[in-house]
Amino acid sequence: MINKLISEIKKKNAPIVVGLDPTEKLIPDYIIAKHIREKGETLEAMADAIWEYNKGLIDALYEYIPAVKPQVAMYERFGLPGLKAFEKTVKYCKEKGLVVIGDVKRGDIGSTSAAYADAHLGRVKIGDTSIAPFDEDFATVNPYLGVDGIRPFIDVCKEYKKGIFVLVKTSNPSSGEYQDKNVDGRPLYELVGENVASYAEELMGDEYSYIGAVVGATYPEQGKALRQIMKKSYILVPGYGAQGGKGSDLKYFFDNDGLGAIINSSRGIIGAYLNERYSEYTEEGYAEAALAAVKDMKEDIASAVGI
Repeated sequence: MINKLISEIKKKNAPIVVGLDPTEKLIPDYIIAKHIREKGETLEAMADAIWEYNKGLIDALYEYIPAVKPQVAMYERFGLPGLKAFEKTVKYCKEKGLVVIGDVKRGDIGSTSAAYADAHLGRVKIGDTSIAPFDEDFATVNPYLGVDGIRPFIDVCKEYKKGIFVLVKTSNPSSGEYQDKNVDGRPLYELVGENVASYAEELMGDEYSYIGAVVGATYPEQGKALRQIMKKSYILVPGYGAQGGKGSDLKYFFDNDGLGAIINSSRGIIGAYLNERYSEYTEEGYAEAALAAVKDMKEDIASAVGI
């Protein structure tokens, strides 16, 4: 799957992944109101609103971006109907040829991690039938339970040619409380990065490994160091835009040929119609505003990285 991701990045000349993280503040009021009229103030109404919102975004963006990253928590909070919207979103994105990175941040003891890996990347067997429950192409994985939590995902990736992005240095302000702690004279995130580099050697694609890493755009100096440590891992870079990451910070995450990283933007794209910069777009034009924001992001990255 890493080969497909890189191929799509090259084809669309856009190392961009759009985070499909729907919230009530981002979904246009007219969409929510429509579904409340149909189903009342229910979980089902919100799930239907999420699906309509996502479909509009996907239809506007799929020809311009290689990948999407739905954050499962934004769907889980609406219970089983929300998870159904997540499932529909993943399926529709794949029908449109998009690579789907499930932002699930799983990581637990071995048997539980194995169950998570089966749910999001693998298959379950029911009688004689093998079924893929959610069937994302990649998943994000939390490494802080150690290799017990990662190994089941690697095993599933090997079997089904899927991939993972391991959290190494995250974009949130408090990430340093643990990730920056000094361990044997070095920050913990560097040691995690070395482990990711070791895992990466087990499962190589043509140019990069199926085992990637998450490193936040808000920490460019750390990203520069980790790019050298994890030479064969693609880096998923959150934190661009709404979280404060700037285009000028991104060059450290890429290799000299312009590969090696994919930059995520969520609110900055899917909520672009709320940004004064795109004030000419109405609520009904939320998807067109998102496309305009993608094009601006593409230019910003190209000017900063030189690709």
